[in-house]
Amino acid sequence: MVKYGLDYTRCRWILPLLLGIGVIFGIIALAGRGWLESQTLPYVHQASLWESCRRPEQGGQWTCESLMGYAWGRAAAATYLVGFILLVICFALAIIAFAIDTLRFNFIRGIGGLLFVAAVFSIMGLVIYPVKFSTEIEMTGINMFSWAYGFGWTTAIMEICLGFFFCCLPNYEDQILGNVKPTYFYSSP
Repeated sequence: MVKYGLDYTRCRWILPLLLGIGVIFGIIALAGRGWLESQTLPYVHQASLWESCRRPEQGGQWTCESLMGYAWGRAAAATYLVGFILLVICFALAIIAFAIDTLRFNFIRGIGGLLFVAAVFSIMGLVIYPVKFSTEIEMTGINMFSWAYGFGWTTAIMEICLGFFFCCLPNYEDQILGNVKPTYFYSSP
């Protein structure tokens, strides 16, 4: 952003936009029913962060069991939900930080630190879920952790990467605000 001459006024909304995309991915992960699915026919198992559903045969009736009855299910949902709430708070703070004409770089570094905390909570939920699910719930056939679980990991990776960007952005404060005289590598003879 700084090295190649992109102006701060044109690029100031890129980081909040990426945080908004992370929030959307988090919503998809929270609401999606594809955390675990049967990989081969007959498709008899499907699970979300909140419940596990199975049917006896192809075309049969789905019966669902809440994962909130298990301590690990509540722990996985709670930790992932705390990480998501912290991500939403970071999104709101980033919009406020970048909307102010005088950018407060220490405030931005705090958003980066909060993003790392959100990533820790999200990763805890994303690790608890498959480890305990595969040991506590009986699974038949070949199952895979699917698209909604992938959106959860994408959200966690975005939290880590954006945390680095928010923490490193204050190091380039003078370049961003245009307080540095440009250097030209060509001199006339």
